[in-house]
Amino acid sequence: MAESSNWTHLHAQVHRTLLYRQILPSTQRLLVAVSGGQDSLCLIKLLLDLQPKWGWDLAIVHCDHRWRSDSQASANHVAQLAKNWGISYYLETASDIPKTEAAARKWRYQALTEIAIAHHYLYIVTGHTASDRAETLLYNLIRGSGADGLSALTWTRPLLDFQLPILDFRLGNSGENPNSQISADFRLENHDENSQSKIQNLKSQIYLVRPLLEITRLQTGQFCQEQELPIWEDSTNQDLQYTRNRIRSELLPYLETHFNPKAQQALAQTAELLRADVEYLELAASDLLQQAMSPIADSPQVNFQLPVKLNRPILREAPLALQRRAMRQLLQQILPSAPSFESVEKLTSLIVAPNRSQTDPFPGGAIGRVEHPSIILDIKF
Repeated sequence: MAESSNWTHLHAQVHRTLLYRQILPSTQRLLVAVSGGQDSLCLIKLLLDLQPKWGWDLAIVHCDHRWRSDSQASANHVAQLAKNWGISYYLETASDIPKTEAAARKWRYQALTEIAIAHHYLYIVTGHTASDRAETLLYNLIRGSGADGLSALTWTRPLLDFQLPILDFRLGNSGENPNSQISADFRLENHDENSQSKIQNLKSQIYLVRPLLEITRLQTGQFCQEQELPIWEDSTNQDLQYTRNRIRSELLPYLETHFNPKAQQALAQTAELLRADVEYLELAASDLLQQAMSPIADSPQVNFQLPVKLNRPILREAPLALQRRAMRQLLQQILPSAPSFESVEKLTSLIVAPNRSQTDPFPGGAIGRVEHPSIILDIKF
């Protein structure tokens, strides 16, 4: 695309970001999540304008949570935009209305994953901004999160990291149906082990990408106004019963007025710095865990199946930050749900506990005990 009067500062900024970070390779198939709001409209317009430079195959996906009376009209609005731009459009409608923000997010990523796998998109692109990053940092800080939660919105991550349930759809159905509405039935019982493994392998190849993390919501709004993009206002964004909306409408404006007029950018920068620290610490903790794990009985293999045996002297030599992360990584593999802070602390305390100390049961029934010089993690019958 020749740089013309349509080429704005935002076009140049996103183009530079993509060149620098290499998060959306050229000639790839991109599934762009579009709600109809200003952030997602800004995103799809930027990608459409950059498409001739990068050679992408773009498509739009819209997720209808059925939270609003006008949700179907909103979906139709986005469908018309896709038609006007001549790109494929996919609609996913919730069969059951999500009751919480967390449930809605879980359902949304399930839906996005299903469509991406069924139609061979390796990249799902969302319009999260620096403002979202600032809100997420504050939201998780208030909830007592560590560095991982404070830096939760990353530029890119494999969908496998979300540990979503295996999805129920027909593998091998590669036919493109641009205006399809794919059912959201996520049952597991009809899949054999080979099908489940195949889906997990596909998920590991799909990446969620957020190319607007250096752009604020104010900038996306100005861009939409300049480009005369028809924003569909989401009334739920004004509903202050949702914590994120209160952070957006009340807390951030207060911080900008009374403390730092660029609070959003400052908080987003903090999240970026923390993300690099987290990635380093996670790698170091993974190495520590591998060094500390020992095979059980006659098996020469070290794996995450119970029972697990850990070398306490090796763990004791490591800083507490790495001990905690290593124990959390282990618990993530063996517990039925994400480990709580209390569970991580309970297992970590065994590193320096007296011989024959043991924990009460973790979720799922596993118990950790000290058998000098080791920690044994196993199911107690």
